[in-house]
Amino acid sequence: MHHLFIDADACPVKEECFRVAERVGFKALVVSNGWINLRRAPFIEQVVVDAGPDVADDWIAERAGPGDIVVTSDIPLADRCLKAGAQALRPNGTAFTPDSIGSALAGRSIGEHLRGMGVETSGPPPFSARDRSNFLQALDRAVVVAKRAGG
Repeated sequence: MHHLFIDADACPVKEECFRVAERVGFKALVVSNGWINLRRAPFIEQVVVDAGPDVADDWIAERAGPGDIVVTSDIPLADRCLKAGAQALRPNGTAFTPDSIGSALAGRSIGEHLRGMGVETSGPPPFSARDRSNFLQALDRAVVVAKRAGG
């Protein structure tokens, strides 16, 4: 079975993930450090992991593989999932790829370094309707690839 892993803390596209998962027959695994009020459906499984840094990320990375899709804004998690053969998408529809992950990790590292030096950096832009539309298009493309990769 194909899985759609959702790094759920602060994920703005959970409902979109559920609609697509139901339509295409994927199991949606909603992973978080605390309980989230979700609609109940047989294809949705909520996974609540212990609190702590990277616990949810570790849970996802240990299970994601070929034929699976991971929705996350977490760049190191995306890197781990790509290395395991899964696809990774940001909630704005940007796909992490083997070609793009290196520069994403480098940019993250530079941002952490600057913040560590006390430099104020800007966060991501506000989530928009265009981002939601881009995500749905990217998720549909990822589903096609996942079905080819995972049988």
